[in-house]
Amino acid sequence: MEYLRGAQASQSRQRVSGKVKTFVLDTNVLLHDPQCLFKFEENNLAIPVEVLEELDSIKNEQSTERGRNARRVHRLLQELLPDSRAMHEGVKLENGGTLSVIINPYLIEPGRTSPAMQRLQAILPDLSKKDNRIIAAALFVQEQFPPPTVLVTKDVNVQLKARAVGLESEDYLNDKVPEDVDEASYREIPISVHELQRFCSEGSFELEADAARPLYLNEYVLLRSAEGKTMPARYHGDGVVRRLQLPDFVKAPGGIPIRARNLEQQFFMDALLDESVHLVTCFGKAGTGKTILSIASAIAQIYDDECTYDGVSISRPVIALGKDIGFLPGTLEEKMKPWLQPYYDALEVLMPSKPPKDPQFAAKKVSKKKHKRHDEQLAAALAGSPAPAATGPGPAPILKPYERLLRSGIVEIEALAFIRGRSIARRFFILDEAQQLTPHEVKTVLTRISEGSKIVLIGDPAQIDNPYVDSRSNGLVYAHNCMKGQALAAHVKLTKGERSKLAELAADLL
Repeated sequence: MEYLRGAQASQSRQRVSGKVKTFVLDTNVLLHDPQCLFKFEENNLAIPVEVLEELDSIKNEQSTERGRNARRVHRLLQELLPDSRAMHEGVKLENGGTLSVIINPYLIEPGRTSPAMQRLQAILPDLSKKDNRIIAAALFVQEQFPPPTVLVTKDVNVQLKARAVGLESEDYLNDKVPEDVDEASYREIPISVHELQRFCSEGSFELEADAARPLYLNEYVLLRSAEGKTMPARYHGDGVVRRLQLPDFVKAPGGIPIRARNLEQQFFMDALLDESVHLVTCFGKAGTGKTILSIASAIAQIYDDECTYDGVSISRPVIALGKDIGFLPGTLEEKMKPWLQPYYDALEVLMPSKPPKDPQFAAKKVSKKKHKRHDEQLAAALAGSPAPAATGPGPAPILKPYERLLRSGIVEIEALAFIRGRSIARRFFILDEAQQLTPHEVKTVLTRISEGSKIVLIGDPAQIDNPYVDSRSNGLVYAHNCMKGQALAAHVKLTKGERSKLAELAADLL
């Protein structure tokens, strides 16, 4: 048929080398990364016409990342395939491969079949499903083109079904981090006891070249002497490690003190409190203190005269950036409350309604100037908002301490779905559950951060609900891998649970 002629010619031309493959792209790959069309080097790309139909049903999602990516793919295909001849015969791409749209004749010509199609219908008889039709198109390509054919999809179930009918299938690997990425929480560096004493007294120490070579900028390490003495440190480049800058505790005014309970939390708190670090990535299982330490360190800095942040923003993806939350009833605040309740709980822990009982911290002084400015913001916010409605006789409900911070705008807990187009200036931005995001979505978030702001990405790469990312391709791991070694970025991995003995045991055993 005419629409195969150009692609077959391209395949036969490169058949001798044995290196060229034909990759059939599933819809979710194009939605995940519209630029994937240019990332398969000299190999050939085939897009089943069913993929175009799926993209068409998604393009009208105005407020979602999927909708934007679908429209972006349509524009790219319109530029690359300007007419029907180019679409059917295929076009040459700048990287040396070809691109074409595949129409499977076995699905449109009654009575026409092949051994592969017979095998497919015996195993997957329902060809009204888009996934099965895409697999059928890939089988047609496999029969027609001599080089190996690979179905590329981020749907694990489609991968399994494709392999069941004799078709090679794999995930989109371009934005996956390498498998050999070091997952250790920190490195230990052996030094002599005299060097350790000098480090303690001077606050910095120059490592030997062999010890410093594998370290990246802002990496956290543990200096250990042969006698078992240890000191935590951070690598600042040029072979120099420096002591961590940690207070005894951090706390919100009127709240309870929060201390680092283990070595990894000390690393995390140092990164959170260092204004020269604008991006902090943190991996940690449930109960390791990611959220509570982030919020406590952020609020404590807001009340510091030397700090440039005007407030704290806390957010998380609703499964993934841009998912529509319109199915929930009520206002935006009511829609987001189930998703953001953990942060209200964390604020309640940090700033309980009852004052702390420990007198040691009751008299901690906070800058009067900063207090005055934020008190004015609180008063203005309360004056401009209606009093809480009384539900019966008696005085109106009393606001909780953290509710005053929310009303004043000092602390914002908001939906990530509406971050596109914003410019976040002079804010301490905490993004929880960042492992649910794709690399493109994380890029969208990071490019919203203006001068004078800081962003903290926290999450557990082992707990992912998004079906199109995994432990190696999610946005949190991708951001860490790409930003590692940059002067503005630091990374910490938390492994020890501190929520309770029960929570730690459950996280390890269940």
